[in-house]
Amino acid sequence: MINRSILSLLGLCLTIAFSSEIRAQQAPTPPPAARISPANPSSFEPAAATQAWLDTVPPDQRAKSDTYFEGGYWLILWNFLLGAAIAIFLLASRTSAALRDFAERITRLKTLQVIAYAIPFTLITTLLVFPMELYQSFFREHAYGLSTQNFGSWAGDEVKGLIVALIANTILLGALYFVFRRAPRLWWAFGAGVAILLFIIAVMVAPIFVFPLFNKFQPLTDTKIRDSILALARANEIPVTQVYEFDASRQTTKPSANVSGFLGTTRISLNDNLLKQSTLPEIRFVMGHEMGHYVLNHTMKLLSGFVMFALVGFLLARLAFDFALRKWGDRWRVRGIADPAGFPLLVLIFSTLAFALTPIINTISRNVEREADAFGLNTSREADGMAQASLKLGTYRKMNPGPVEEFIFYDHPSGRARIRMAMDWKAARLPAGDVDLTR
Repeated sequence: MINRSILSLLGLCLTIAFSSEIRAQQAPTPPPAARISPANPSSFEPAAATQAWLDTVPPDQRAKSDTYFEGGYWLILWNFLLGAAIAIFLLASRTSAALRDFAERITRLKTLQVIAYAIPFTLITTLLVFPMELYQSFFREHAYGLSTQNFGSWAGDEVKGLIVALIANTILLGALYFVFRRAPRLWWAFGAGVAILLFIIAVMVAPIFVFPLFNKFQPLTDTKIRDSILALARANEIPVTQVYEFDASRQTTKPSANVSGFLGTTRISLNDNLLKQSTLPEIRFVMGHEMGHYVLNHTMKLLSGFVMFALVGFLLARLAFDFALRKWGDRWRVRGIADPAGFPLLVLIFSTLAFALTPIINTISRNVEREADAFGLNTSREADGMAQASLKLGTYRKMNPGPVEEFIFYDHPSGRARIRMAMDWKAARLPAGDVDLTR
């Protein structure tokens, strides 16, 4: 349901511990086939070099990461089916209508009625999805050695996520049903506008007020790494003067980083797993990649995509909602679009649309990530660092998928594709240094 989406948004930044030991290791040593011989640079083969990097991964480790990632394909289906089943249950059992009736009994004000509906709705859906959440974000992560968080700490973060979901759902439903009541014929257009506005606000607010609820952010103290990152930022005109690290190591072993924020809230952050597990060339590439999202204005590109999705989605939602209401409205005791008892139907419609568009949504994301990869490679000039970072991401991502598999399920380029990009760049031997303008 809606709270699951919020928890997914926060998933990169959930933890509460800090490690002060931050060291840049020596540069990665590429396998022999991935090295360029100074005596004969033309003999370098990008395809052979890519395979040489892939061959450095032990077979058992590759099998484990493949199994983990492929299991995620089924989770997409199971989460969709679970969400659909919950929405249908709330409608068919008239639980949603009962929540509406309860809200109407305690207040006459329509906005307060929506709020009184949103709170128990969020609590009930959270309870119903909890077994799946427990499995996929706790037991499964521990089974694959990707989680470092004990149950108590994990449960504490879940409670924080629930509080965020209660606030977010209250604001979302309150705003949506405000416009639904005042524009019963054009509710789909005004609803799309509300969704777009709240999306923009979330992008601005989350890095400043939400992420710190789950992580401790503090300035990076390793001057060698910090100054290298800030140099990349200055070269690309990113208006920051500080780099932050956040403590992901207590909850997960996964490295991550981001350049987050919007309209003056920009912040460069990387987690302590990246710092402890990676060399300076790897860190430079990863941060160059994240800066690429900022410089290439990917936030606005994705916002444009969200605008289109919202407009088309709400238009289709109107058709589907009206059809369902004519067919089952009396049975569900849903009075119309302005009735919050019909909210599970909207959730069902939009989750079905998002599920059906999974390959398209992933393709858009994958292309954006590929652009950021190219930017990060060109700005950091760390081909081997990119290859090594791709291998480390391969501990929980399948490195070498088939083309159809990658098209449907990958929201980032595969490890093989990323290493091949790095080796193609390396083979080109792009010149560095000043240009002699006297020639």
